[in-house]
Amino acid sequence: MEHSFKIGDHVKWNSEAGYVSGKIIKIHTTDFDYKGYTHHASKEDPQYAIQSDKTDHIAVHKGKALTKLSKS
Repeated sequence: MEHSFKIGDHVKWNSEAGYVSGKIIKIHTTDFDYKGYTHHASKEDPQYAIQSDKTDHIAVHKGKALTKLSKS
């Protein structure tokens, strides 16, 4: 299954507090440091930075953890 998203896509993911939704603001295609950890990413398996709709918190996830939400 393809997990390809673009900047501006509205997605949801499961967190410790339940499902969270937000907008993709950046796509990482190389390894990067964030919050003290090295996150591994590649063109074939990117990581997405998502800004939460409710808190403006930035989360980083791989595509397999995300579900695209339909436009409303």
